[in-house]
Amino acid sequence: MEQELELSAVIGFQGKVNSGLILHPDNEHLLFPLGTTIVVRHIISRTQQFLRGHDNDISVITVSNTGKYIASGQKTHMGFQADIIIWDFDTLEVVQRLKLHKVLIQSLSFSHDEKYLASLGGQDDNTLVIWDIATGKALCGNPVGMNVANKISFFNNTNNKLITIHNYGLRIWTVDLVAKKIMFEDIIMGVTRRIFNCLVIDSEDKFAYLGTKTGDFIVINLERAQFKGLGPNGRIFPNGINCINLLSNGDLLVGTGGGFIAKFDKDTFKLKSEAKVMGSVTSISLTADHTHFFCGTSMATIYWCNTDKIEPELRNTCHYERINDIAFPAGYSELFATCSLNDIRVWNAKTRQELLRIEVPGLECHCIYFMADGKSILSGWNDGKIRAFLPQSGKLFYAINDAHNHGVTALSPTSDCQRVVSGGMEGEVRIWKIGRQTQVMEASLKEHRGRVSDIRICANDGQAVSSSYDGSCIIWDIKNHTRILCLFESTMFKQVVYHPDESQLLTCGSDRKITYWDCFDGQAIRMLDGSQNGELNALAIFDQGEQFVSSGEDKVIRLWDYDEGISYYQGVGHSGIVSKIAISPDQKYIVTGGGEGAIFIWHTPEKVIASKADSDMPERPQE
Repeated sequence: MEQELELSAVIGFQGKVNSGLILHPDNEHLLFPLGTTIVVRHIISRTQQFLRGHDNDISVITVSNTGKYIASGQKTHMGFQADIIIWDFDTLEVVQRLKLHKVLIQSLSFSHDEKYLASLGGQDDNTLVIWDIATGKALCGNPVGMNVANKISFFNNTNNKLITIHNYGLRIWTVDLVAKKIMFEDIIMGVTRRIFNCLVIDSEDKFAYLGTKTGDFIVINLERAQFKGLGPNGRIFPNGINCINLLSNGDLLVGTGGGFIAKFDKDTFKLKSEAKVMGSVTSISLTADHTHFFCGTSMATIYWCNTDKIEPELRNTCHYERINDIAFPAGYSELFATCSLNDIRVWNAKTRQELLRIEVPGLECHCIYFMADGKSILSGWNDGKIRAFLPQSGKLFYAINDAHNHGVTALSPTSDCQRVVSGGMEGEVRIWKIGRQTQVMEASLKEHRGRVSDIRICANDGQAVSSSYDGSCIIWDIKNHTRILCLFESTMFKQVVYHPDESQLLTCGSDRKITYWDCFDGQAIRMLDGSQNGELNALAIFDQGEQFVSSGEDKVIRLWDYDEGISYYQGVGHSGIVSKIAISPDQKYIVTGGGEGAIFIWHTPEKVIASKADSDMPERPQE
């Protein structure tokens, strides 16, 4: 039986979930979903805790008025039931798991007294259900009609009235909890037709303010169930209004798809202040005294703003696109670098803060590597250049132009920092001599027919192994520039690693197998099924060679025993495919990067560290 890998920390924020960033009512914790996990982060100490119970991406999250309960809903595959989980915030345990809706949970809302939870299914389900939190039973439910509903909300002072907002239209629902019946009344909108995205109800339940996809907001009189007004005057926000909030003085705060945060007077709808942020605003979460708020955007950034002039201040940032590579400096575990579709970032591994960002606009970085002397960060780009950057300032140190046609896909420098071996999109393997001022190509070895996916150099700098999408791995003599050995398999090799004693190779690829190869005669010694479904993208081996880690499109991190070929630990958390794994030089933690842009840091299990400590002990002399 596989045990769970313990998650140490995450660097990531998925801004794609609307209203997914929530400041807990205790004003000390931030909550947000990241793939299948909910992250609870203490704002001051930056410690993280994780709520893990969903088996697919979380689609909605909400917190009750006092902060006692958290509710989260997920999406799932067509035809299957999607779970809602109610968590206790103090113990971080599951209180209830509610199954009824199919495919997707669209929206959740707690009643003001925390007795009931209202849930709304997605467009394949389209039903509204009221749950009793104490028993976990569904009290009553009703289809919400042909018109797709986007959000549901209880009124602020009663637990028998709700409002749902639809693509075109609004409904007020009245629940009779004794007779278990639910009635609705459509709100009269006149000629105004809008697709509604978000809503907020004032504290007295008199008016509701709704943000629309058109980019304006609409006011509804809830007592009369009719349209009252429309704002802002003469201004429409592009890409619609994604979130809307009311301040205690009655001002309206809106976040838009175009990246604006704006504040309006609630009576005249005059613009009081506005600010622009990176990405489209998906969450606004106010502090208890309404003087400040957190704002989350689709570009995975979190801002801290005041409610007076707004003035956004960047608090947290991470990759918002897939991660292509992860690298540690030689023998140093305090920091690591990641590269994504649009930039390279260097992170402090302990505090999880971003230390440096290197951007080359419009280009994608495929691979990165720290030079062994620590004087530069090597990177391969899709414009065919190898660029080296200075590790502290991020300035360009040198660039090798036209290193490969159509892009550099793999890189590895020798440990004496004299040579770099690179691989390209068209299958060439090239050896570069790195001088003080010059970078000269020593040899170009063209044997692969497809993209070179990975290059590893052995410890004595004499040989290198390259793996390719064409189904071959080649071991090269990089001093004499000749081929030593070729391995063939009908798969697209994604990664190759040397066993630390360099007698064997490990490969993984699109056939879902992990293969052990003999470096002497090129025979496959053993094949393991690395995954039940989905190809394998990433491999990493511990320094002792007794364990290795693999992952890929099934999003599960597996830790294997090398000799037994059995997977003993697994880690679940990524919502995108896992593209890269790196083990810290001190072997204490495993860093994985995913297709969704999140970086997960896992603790190496104690047993693995213990076996490393045993093998580090000096042998007793023979008597």
